[in-house]
Amino acid sequence: MTDCEFRYIHTLAQDYLRHVLQTPQRSPGQSKASRVLQNVAFSMQKEVEKDLKPYLDNFDVASVDTARIIFNQVMEKEFEDGIVNWGRIVTIFAFGGVLIKKLLQEPIAPAVETDEEISYFVAEFVMNNTGDWIRQNGGWENGFVKKFESKSGWLTFLGIAGQICEMLALLKQYC
Repeated sequence: MTDCEFRYIHTLAQDYLRHVLQTPQRSPGQSKASRVLQNVAFSMQKEVEKDLKPYLDNFDVASVDTARIIFNQVMEKEFEDGIVNWGRIVTIFAFGGVLIKKLLQEPIAPAVETDEEISYFVAEFVMNNTGDWIRQNGGWENGFVKKFESKSGWLTFLGIAGQICEMLALLKQYC
């Protein structure tokens, strides 16, 4: 992927994490992909947080470095079978949202740029592990938006919600 593609994915990650944290968006005009991603990933994240509450309550993320290590380990496990689809890409963003919420619950105040650091490693993972697939499957506007903007996309979402629950079950090893 190019630097331009990375910046686009990084902006998607930043917009999503700000949505999770309910902080004002820095950019005035979000892309359609950003708005659709926020809806789909946040719905998935809320479902996961509800289903895995007992695990998440005992799961600590003490620093951005800890969040990065956990994120990379869980994502490597999730993608070890080599299968990439839009649902799995959504889980990357949703898991970033879970981690930032957990990090901000810690008694030690995180750095001001916490959302920036997490959005960077989320974007880096997306770019390095799914970038070619995204490009080959229509990109964000012609692939992702078309998939999830329609009602059939939400049916796909319901099917992948279980997938993220499986992935986050890997968190048990960190509790």
